[in-house]
Amino acid sequence: MSADPARRLLAEAIGTGILVLFGAGSVVAALTLGGGELDYPALGMVAITFALAIALAIYAFGNTSGAHLNPAVTVSLAAVGRFPWSEVPAYIGAQLAGGLVGAALIVAAFGGDAVDLGTGQTSIADGTNYIQAIVAEAIGTFLLLTAIMALAVDRRAPGGWAGLMIGLAVAAAILLIGPLTGGSLNPARTFGPLVVSTIGGGDTFWGDLPAYVIGPMLGGVVAAVVYDAVARPRMFDEVEPAQGTQGDIEGPRDHATERPVEPARQGTGGDITGRRT
Repeated sequence: MSADPARRLLAEAIGTGILVLFGAGSVVAALTLGGGELDYPALGMVAITFALAIALAIYAFGNTSGAHLNPAVTVSLAAVGRFPWSEVPAYIGAQLAGGLVGAALIVAAFGGDAVDLGTGQTSIADGTNYIQAIVAEAIGTFLLLTAIMALAVDRRAPGGWAGLMIGLAVAAAILLIGPLTGGSLNPARTFGPLVVSTIGGGDTFWGDLPAYVIGPMLGGVVAAVVYDAVARPRMFDEVEPAQGTQGDIEGPRDHATERPVEPARQGTGGDITGRRT
């Protein structure tokens, strides 16, 4: 990522705003057409909308900011040395701001009905306890970060697939845990609609917010650590020390020519270089 800090933060804000506007906004649209009820087919349409919005945001802003779009992604990448901790607070601030603007635009489009319908908020479902909610969000975010590590961070990944497959990973997670927690996987996605609903005088679920922070952070960090331990080519990493602010790792040298092996493509959010087989 070579963009200046202001552009990178603006990219994070816009990308997260797109995610919330179209993702959480699709919840409001489904509830509007469903008479206030969200059944499983409607949840499927919400999942698809999230997938497409995330994919487009990644393709648009991945080369500018890495397109984290999610505080859990930013913290998880920092935890495994793929992103500098010094930039984490600014990235999270931009993501939260983008989530707020995205939620405000839902209300601007749907009017007061959006607030009455919850502005696309996530909340813990009846019959689901707090621990179950944290576990569900952790499971969903584990899948998301596994996709990010495999397709956007690892330089051995096939080019061009990251946005689509990361979006579909989010859709798959929503289809599994949506009936339990709404399938947030993202503190900014939960925070924006929650604040806007509060300002609009709608019903809110502030008591549920910690589950949407703890679960994604826990699941994301575990996924990043597990990927590094299991799928990352450790033997390649040990050849040269880490370099660069994103924790880039140079691959091995060709001992026949003493020239470095040609690296694979730049990943979004951080890089791992290894041989292609």
